[in-house]
Amino acid sequence: MKVYTKTGDNGTTALFGGTRVLKSDARINAYGTVDELNAYLGLLRDQPANAQRIGDIVLIQEDLFVIGAILATEPGKDRGRIPSLQEEDVQRLEKAIDEMDQELPPMKNFVLPGGHQSVSFCHIARCVCRRAERLVIALSEQVEVNPLVVKYLNRLSDYLFVLSRKISREVEAKEIPWLPRK
Repeated sequence: MKVYTKTGDNGTTALFGGTRVLKSDARINAYGTVDELNAYLGLLRDQPANAQRIGDIVLIQEDLFVIGAILATEPGKDRGRIPSLQEEDVQRLEKAIDEMDQELPPMKNFVLPGGHQSVSFCHIARCVCRRAERLVIALSEQVEVNPLVVKYLNRLSDYLFVLSRKISREVEAKEIPWLPRK
């Protein structure tokens, strides 16, 4: 398979199903941002602080490929070739959030992102996840989108926030609370 096909040189790309759309299409923005998120998860996975979580992060990355495929497919044209996202995938994130949260002190304030490189990468991934969620919601105003995609991205951003706090604790980084100026 060649990396370049030259078919996109005119600013269009093909969806699964064959329809060509502009590369600026809302669908392309949505799954392109999910792809960007997946790249940030790869960066997060490569952090030594996440050595014991590689398997979990790989599962999330695989879920994001499924989401990308769902978003890149024209409704009604998947022909059964697109893997599906399941409620169990969301529940897996919820379980991980609950397990991490049990080990963390309760939050009394918002925290400023940062404190350690691994924590910062986690916050960047969280922000990209929120952007992907917003773009998918905007897409859903135009075409039908599986609601589980939005739910998964929403839960993933929560997971990434709790993970940032967990990593902070593990690497003994100081969490700086946001205290509004008076």
